[in-house]
Amino acid sequence: MALDGILLGKIVPMISDELPLRIQKIWDISSNEILFQVHGRSGKQQLLVSCHSVYNRMLLTKRSYPTPAEPGNFVMLLRTYLEGAVLETLEQPDYDRWCVFTVSRRNHLGDAEKLYLYIELMGKYANMILVSEAGKIIDALKRIPPFENSRRTIMPNAVFTPVPSQNKKDPFTGSIIEDGRSLTAQFAGFSPFLSSEIEYRMAHGQSFSSVMEEIRDSDQLYIANKNGEAVFHCIALNSIGPCRHYPVFEAFDILYYRREEKERVKQISGDLYHFAKRQTQHFRQKLPRLLKEFDEAKDCDRWNKYGELLYTWQITDTKGMNSISLEDYETGSMIEIPLDPKLDGKGNARKCYQKYTKLKKGQKYLAEQISICEDELSYFEGLLEQLDQADFTTASEIRDELIHLGYMKDSRNIRRKKKKDAPAAVKTFTSPSGIRISYGRNNLQNEQLTWKTARKDEIWLHAKDYHGSHVVIHDSRPDEETLRLAAMTAAYFSAGRQSSSVPVIWCPQRNLKKIPGAKPGMVQLGAYKMIYIDPDEELLSSMGIETA
Repeated sequence: MALDGILLGKIVPMISDELPLRIQKIWDISSNEILFQVHGRSGKQQLLVSCHSVYNRMLLTKRSYPTPAEPGNFVMLLRTYLEGAVLETLEQPDYDRWCVFTVSRRNHLGDAEKLYLYIELMGKYANMILVSEAGKIIDALKRIPPFENSRRTIMPNAVFTPVPSQNKKDPFTGSIIEDGRSLTAQFAGFSPFLSSEIEYRMAHGQSFSSVMEEIRDSDQLYIANKNGEAVFHCIALNSIGPCRHYPVFEAFDILYYRREEKERVKQISGDLYHFAKRQTQHFRQKLPRLLKEFDEAKDCDRWNKYGELLYTWQITDTKGMNSISLEDYETGSMIEIPLDPKLDGKGNARKCYQKYTKLKKGQKYLAEQISICEDELSYFEGLLEQLDQADFTTASEIRDELIHLGYMKDSRNIRRKKKKDAPAAVKTFTSPSGIRISYGRNNLQNEQLTWKTARKDEIWLHAKDYHGSHVVIHDSRPDEETLRLAAMTAAYFSAGRQSSSVPVIWCPQRNLKKIPGAKPGMVQLGAYKMIYIDPDEELLSSMGIETA
């Protein structure tokens, strides 16, 4: 759900109250998001501008965002023009879905100049445009050449044309409603969603002016669920049902931080996805070929039989022949033997024995290759599952794991001092009975938790027959509620998270055995017990577990 002009009109004054702000650093945290580190009367803050087609917004945030090692071209340009500059004013005309920062800076000659940073939050047309004092575009996050839009070109050195005004009525001053026309068509800043909410309220006896007064006084964002999707606005959504409400900036973080985190992880670590998918596809195609070759190798005795028959019947003249039928001296039945037309009888017999020997020896080799292929396929399928649920730290550790195992080269040109590797970032929460529960989100975290963090008598859990998290209850005799909560964690952070009655195995850590030469996170089980659990995302979220 995108912002409308009324909601942007609530955000602009909140940011304006913090101005002036000096820009200290600028990052692109994804292809659609720019993060400004600014300093003002409230100290150091972060201004986030998202030009995503669905999640577009602008807010001051305290969340932590990882930043790419190599910034994009637009951010490099913003750093050149805006680092050290001051955001002086912020204006939104006519409750439209765009606003403009006035920026003061000194150029390379030391002369003072003004720049204008336009933030356009118009759904799929969302954009950020830097404009000179003379009204020419310096650059934009999303360039729009003339052949895409002849009426409004967004390219460097083009004359900037603001979004044209829609000439609608101000909803806070005009309360006359025209019959037969929607509120969206009559009033500035109205989205169809807000219009439907106000029309619902008016149909239930509330006046238009009282609703607008409620909007004017609101400093909260109300969030409700409609057909499985989050909807929101700055007044209670009576037409939808029960709502949760938060301060505006906090609400946007709750709504979008985890949703966009997945996209950021994929953009920053896209090569991991492509590599893991490519390897998975490779081993899925390789395994059937190996199994077919192994089946043929197991049938090697027939080639020994062919050679014996050629020698027994003293076949000599076979040149030019592709096959020959000979009687089996044991059963009396006729057996057709394939021949090489270039060889005589003895040559074909030797070739049959050679093929028998090769296939006989090949059985052991093929069995080993099948085992390796199955292990590799399982490993990369597990990585894909982990990447689907990964946060930034988890994705970074997966990259380190692949580099350590030799699958990928470290292309990050960072000089690092030789030091002991930091332990993987295992996550921990506390059950209602006060018992700590830890879980891993990737192989390195699972390895750390199982073999270095967990004690021998503590309870270890894992979803049976699924790739997923290792979970440890830091207690030798947990109560049933804690055990079920830990089992639910193991089920949720596994490939079976969308299933019901997920089987979860559990046992003391001492019942596990490390497999020599196995990849991180692999264990061999001794005696164990099993519990069936239904993953409950809301329950886990209430425990403070990140369940994006």
